[in-house]
Amino acid sequence: MPRSQRNDNFVDKTFTVMADIILKILPTNKKAKEAFVYYRDGMSAQGAGEYAEALDNYRQALELEEDPYDRSYVLYNMGLIYTNNGEHEIALEYYEKALECYPNMTQALNNMAVIYHFQGEKAKEEGDSDRADSLFDLAADYWKRAIQIDPNNYLEAQNWLKTTGRLSKDIYF
Repeated sequence: MPRSQRNDNFVDKTFTVMADIILKILPTNKKAKEAFVYYRDGMSAQGAGEYAEALDNYRQALELEEDPYDRSYVLYNMGLIYTNNGEHEIALEYYEKALECYPNMTQALNNMAVIYHFQGEKAKEEGDSDRADSLFDLAADYWKRAIQIDPNNYLEAQNWLKTTGRLSKDIYF
């Protein structure tokens, strides 16, 4: 039985009913609708912390989904799962794939920056300042890209860029 038919809470049931209505009236092909069902079930499983099930659903959705924008969100959600599991290198690969499909996905850019910043902090704690600086520079590059697309967001990142000298002037405000 699909996860969407097993949900017990009101919000999940409501989302499922709404999604089913949209699927019925959406003027799209059967393959795209099936991909959406897998994506929806993946989101539901991910929300319940059932990451293996979510990844299985997302993989199924990727096999069917042809639209690059929709594929980017499937890949992004897969990256989130790997990030949550501490598998940062795999997460970075999925965020990069999401950006290949949709280059303006600021969430993926931000998450990549956060991972590189985290890795930079770890390298700094380990006394490897050259590696830390390199990772911080990567974080800065991804945050700058996100801020260029969405200048009213990522204020903490903008402050970090300024205080670390990685942003020379306020070009985003």
